[in-house]
Amino acid sequence: MRKTNNNNIFDNIDWVTVLIYLMLVMMGWMNIYSAVYNEEHYIITDISQKYGKQMIWIGTSLILALIILIIDENFYTAFAYIIFAFFLLANIAVPFLGREVKGSRSWFRFGDFGIQPAEFMKFATNLAIAKFLGNQHIKIADYKNTFVTLLIIGIPLIVIKILQDETGLAIVFIAFIFTLYREGLSVNYLLLGFLAIVLFILALLVNNIYLFVIIGTLCAIALLVSRRNKTSLFVIAVAGLLSCSMVKGTSYVYEHMEAHQKVRIDVLLGRGTVDLKKEGYNVNQAKIAIGSGGFFGKGYLQGTQTKYDFVPEQDTDFIFCTVGEEWGFLGSSFVIIMQLVLMIRLVFMSERQRSPFSRIYGYGVASVLFFHMAVNVGMTIGLAPVIGIPLPFFSYGGSSLWSFTILLFIFIKLDSHRLQILR
Repeated sequence: MRKTNNNNIFDNIDWVTVLIYLMLVMMGWMNIYSAVYNEEHYIITDISQKYGKQMIWIGTSLILALIILIIDENFYTAFAYIIFAFFLLANIAVPFLGREVKGSRSWFRFGDFGIQPAEFMKFATNLAIAKFLGNQHIKIADYKNTFVTLLIIGIPLIVIKILQDETGLAIVFIAFIFTLYREGLSVNYLLLGFLAIVLFILALLVNNIYLFVIIGTLCAIALLVSRRNKTSLFVIAVAGLLSCSMVKGTSYVYEHMEAHQKVRIDVLLGRGTVDLKKEGYNVNQAKIAIGSGGFFGKGYLQGTQTKYDFVPEQDTDFIFCTVGEEWGFLGSSFVIIMQLVLMIRLVFMSERQRSPFSRIYGYGVASVLFFHMAVNVGMTIGLAPVIGIPLPFFSYGGSSLWSFTILLFIFIKLDSHRLQILR
């Protein structure tokens, strides 16, 4: 139940979260300015340059945030499925109606500006998950409900990957698994996922025959130490067959990948000799840029690696290199800490919600932001594959900034009305 109220839209707003958001956005803007600095266009508001365009995106993001705060909070619960369906259709349509950008037809172009609907699918999916699981009669522990929830996550993932070939944006949807774990998903699923990742990596590093022998040995040991009933025999046999199938399947998929995808995996796993002038160039230059910053950094606008364009995509996917080179270890740590403070704050806010919908949505926001931050920073220092996803609130681009702003401020709106809900 909800109380009726006549309070204004700014009552009970979590201003700490808003201030952290504004701080991150402003820091991101300053780093974009530094990353693509042009002495002939030194004014940061020059809209002919990326930093001027980012100013427009920031301004429109603040307008979006205000609109979200004005809209009644019940709108997001009532229209969650409709919003999900709308953006899903947009993502299905963009390969046919959109324009090709960097080999991927995943953008709607409007003059000099482009909108990438895949970015907005994140908050739409989060709303749908919260709507489904927020029903008091829905229990994630039930296999049927688990299947439906994974379907809500899996459909946009498949659409974005297959129709748009946007691997990075598709993989982000895996982050919602953390939300499901909070809502009662068995830890066994997470354990199986972790083991699958380990097996995937081993299948690429170790000869398959050796892995088959190891799997067979482990199954034999399991048979010796377990109770030899039909259930145990069946579980061990299925586990062994699935493991062997995954090893063989991983090798098959790898062999049929496109060349650039193989290269990214080889660079990450250190397979063979990596040519630092070709496939290993991006990560190598990123490491050089970050490492050259030392403890205190070279100083604002003093980054040579970024100034002379040694680092690729230095204003988008590799924006963290600019932070590392100019702000050093100290500044990089501050940026990561601020990102983590925001996520911890979101978890704290989620736990104080009286509505299951708001709690689930809040955990979804924290999960998506964490995944983006961890993978983006990880790929710049060689700990994650280069899959091209932005650093929240830092990377250049209107679609990403809009999507992160919408994702966050919907939760801020929901949180501001938590006291209106009667337990």
